[in-house]
Amino acid sequence: MKLNEIKDNEGSTKNRKRLGRGIGSGSGKTGGRGVKGQKARSGVAINGFEGGQMPIYRRLPKRGFNNIFAADYAEVSLGRIQAAIDAKKLDAAATIDGAALKAAGVIRRVKDGVRVLSGGELTSKVTLEVVGASKAAVEKVEKAGGAVKLPVAAEASE
Repeated sequence: MKLNEIKDNEGSTKNRKRLGRGIGSGSGKTGGRGVKGQKARSGVAINGFEGGQMPIYRRLPKRGFNNIFAADYAEVSLGRIQAAIDAKKLDAAATIDGAALKAAGVIRRVKDGVRVLSGGELTSKVTLEVVGASKAAVEKVEKAGGAVKLPVAAEASE
């Protein structure tokens, strides 16, 4: 095979529709837009428009709010931690914290801290130093012989 012989597989690409190029082309004159009316013109944006009736997004009441001060945790399951230990990316003997999880590629960024969830199985004895952990996750870690270190304020609120 030579570089000048490379081409796409047969039928893998379609030619674009050349609109408004004469009656003989099959999509001339109106160019596939039907006849007249608002949608035949350019510059139409009528999503959510209901013909003058009050649109549904205005008929229904607003509900809830977005708390801009809420902490955004990087969530990680015990199964992901165990998989990283099995792949020799994490050292089970050392304390596992946000920096270690980031270095191992388990989480992308630490955000406001790491919260451990109980998904998956944990067989290694590990010491986790995280901002939060679910009760089930703490139980699984302690059952495997490990420990979870949480900040003092977080322990009181759990």
